[in-house]
Amino acid sequence: MAAALAVAEGSAGAQEQAAKPALSLELNAAQPSQKGCRLTFVVTNGLGAELSKAAFEIALFNEVGVVDTLTVLDFKELPAGKTKVTRFDLPGLDCAKISRVLVNRATDCAGKGVDPAACMRQLAPGTKAKIAFGV
Repeated sequence: MAAALAVAEGSAGAQEQAAKPALSLELNAAQPSQKGCRLTFVVTNGLGAELSKAAFEIALFNEVGVVDTLTVLDFKELPAGKTKVTRFDLPGLDCAKISRVLVNRATDCAGKGVDPAACMRQLAPGTKAKIAFGV
Protein backbone atom coordinates (compact mmCIF):
# COMPACT_ATOMS: atom_id res chain seq x y z
CA MET A 1 0.00 0.00 0.00
CA ALA A 2 2.80 2.43 0.91
CA ALA A 3 4.56 1.67 -2.39
CA ALA A 4 1.38 2.35 -4.36
CA LEU A 5 0.89 5.62 -2.47
CA ALA A 6 4.49 6.66 -3.16
CA VAL A 7 4.04 5.93 -6.88
CA ALA A 8 0.77 7.88 -6.94
CA GLU A 9 2.38 10.83 -5.14
CA GLY A 10 5.34 10.76 -7.56
CA SER A 11 2.96 10.67 -10.50
CA ALA A 12 0.95 13.59 -9.12
CA GLY A 13 4.15 15.55 -8.57
CA ALA A 14 5.21 14.93 -12.17
CA GLN A 15 1.80 16.09 -13.40
CA GLU A 16 2.06 19.27 -11.31
CA GLN A 17 5.49 19.98 -12.81
CA ALA A 18 4.19 19.34 -16.32
CA ALA A 19 1.26 21.68 -15.66
CA LYS A 20 3.51 24.66 -14.83
CA PRO A 21 3.18 27.43 -17.40
CA ALA A 22 6.09 27.31 -19.81
CA LEU A 23 7.39 28.72 -23.02
CA SER A 24 8.54 25.66 -24.94
CA LEU A 25 11.31 26.40 -27.45
CA GLU A 26 12.57 23.51 -29.57
CA LEU A 27 15.47 23.67 -32.01
CA ASN A 28 13.84 21.43 -34.58
CA ALA A 29 16.34 21.50 -37.46
CA ALA A 30 19.52 23.06 -38.79
CA GLN A 31 19.82 22.93 -42.57
CA PRO A 32 22.13 24.54 -45.11
CA SER A 33 20.46 27.32 -47.09
CA GLN A 34 21.54 29.64 -49.90
CA LYS A 35 22.34 32.28 -47.30
CA GLY A 36 24.18 30.06 -44.80
CA CYS A 37 22.45 28.02 -42.10
CA ARG A 38 18.69 27.87 -41.56
CA LEU A 39 17.56 27.14 -38.00
CA THR A 40 13.97 25.96 -37.57
CA PHE A 41 12.29 26.39 -34.19
CA VAL A 42 8.98 25.10 -32.85
CA VAL A 43 7.70 27.35 -30.07
CA THR A 44 4.63 26.77 -27.91
CA ASN A 45 3.34 29.55 -25.69
CA GLY A 46 2.03 27.82 -22.58
CA LEU A 47 2.40 30.92 -20.38
CA GLY A 48 -1.36 31.48 -20.31
CA ALA A 49 -1.12 34.93 -21.91
CA GLU A 50 -0.41 36.23 -25.39
CA LEU A 51 3.09 37.51 -26.03
CA SER A 52 3.00 40.57 -28.27
CA LYS A 53 6.79 40.34 -28.63
CA ALA A 54 9.31 37.60 -27.88
CA ALA A 55 12.95 37.77 -28.92
CA PHE A 56 16.06 35.99 -27.67
CA GLU A 57 19.78 36.61 -27.93
CA ILE A 58 21.46 33.35 -28.84
CA ALA A 59 25.09 32.32 -28.88
CA LEU A 60 26.30 29.89 -31.51
CA PHE A 61 29.35 27.80 -30.64
CA ASN A 62 31.65 26.43 -33.35
CA GLU A 63 32.97 22.87 -33.66
CA VAL A 64 35.66 23.45 -30.99
CA GLY A 65 33.23 24.99 -28.49
CA VAL A 66 34.14 28.65 -29.00
CA VAL A 67 31.39 31.28 -29.32
CA ASP A 68 31.35 32.17 -33.00
CA THR A 69 28.22 34.34 -33.25
CA LEU A 70 25.83 36.30 -31.03
CA THR A 71 22.53 37.20 -32.68
CA VAL A 72 18.96 38.07 -31.78
CA LEU A 73 16.09 35.93 -33.05
CA ASP A 74 12.73 37.72 -33.10
CA PHE A 75 9.78 35.33 -32.75
CA LYS A 76 7.33 38.27 -32.92
CA GLU A 77 3.82 37.53 -31.57
CA LEU A 78 3.12 34.24 -29.80
CA PRO A 79 -0.60 33.66 -29.11
CA ALA A 80 -1.43 31.90 -25.83
CA GLY A 81 -1.76 28.14 -26.16
CA LYS A 82 -0.57 28.09 -29.76
CA THR A 83 2.37 26.39 -31.45
CA LYS A 84 4.34 28.27 -34.09
CA VAL A 85 7.12 27.20 -36.46
CA THR A 86 9.69 29.86 -37.31
CA ARG A 87 12.80 29.74 -39.49
CA PHE A 88 15.83 31.97 -39.30
CA ASP A 89 18.51 32.15 -42.00
CA LEU A 90 21.91 32.92 -40.48
CA PRO A 91 24.15 34.30 -43.24
CA GLY A 92 27.67 32.99 -43.63
CA LEU A 93 27.30 30.15 -41.11
CA ASP A 94 27.95 26.49 -41.86
CA CYS A 95 25.41 24.32 -39.97
CA ALA A 96 27.92 21.46 -39.79
CA LYS A 97 30.23 23.66 -37.73
CA ILE A 98 27.63 24.64 -35.10
CA SER A 99 28.11 22.44 -32.03
CA ARG A 100 25.85 24.25 -29.58
CA VAL A 101 23.15 26.92 -29.47
CA LEU A 102 22.68 28.74 -26.17
CA VAL A 103 19.78 31.02 -25.27
CA ASN A 104 21.75 33.82 -23.62
CA ARG A 105 18.87 36.11 -22.64
CA ALA A 106 15.44 37.37 -23.64
CA THR A 107 15.80 40.74 -25.35
CA ASP A 108 12.01 41.20 -25.54
CA CYS A 109 9.23 39.53 -23.58
CA ALA A 110 6.05 41.56 -23.64
CA GLY A 111 2.36 40.91 -23.33
CA LYS A 112 -0.60 42.04 -21.25
CA GLY A 113 -0.07 40.69 -17.73
CA VAL A 114 3.24 39.00 -18.64
CA ASP A 115 6.25 39.41 -16.35
CA PRO A 116 9.16 40.44 -18.65
CA ALA A 117 11.33 37.83 -16.89
CA ALA A 118 8.89 34.99 -17.71
CA CYS A 119 10.40 34.26 -21.13
CA MET A 120 13.68 33.16 -19.53
CA ARG A 121 12.44 31.96 -16.14
CA GLN A 122 9.78 29.71 -17.70
CA LEU A 123 11.69 28.77 -20.85
CA ALA A 124 11.67 25.02 -21.58
CA PRO A 125 14.31 24.40 -24.28
CA GLY A 126 14.58 21.19 -26.27
CA THR A 127 16.13 19.91 -29.46
CA LYS A 128 15.50 17.44 -32.26
CA ALA A 129 18.56 18.64 -34.16
CA LYS A 130 22.00 17.11 -33.71
CA ILE A 131 23.08 20.34 -32.01
CA ALA A 132 23.10 20.89 -28.25
CA PHE A 133 20.50 23.49 -27.28
CA GLY A 134 19.67 25.07 -23.94
CA VAL A 135 20.16 27.95 -21.51
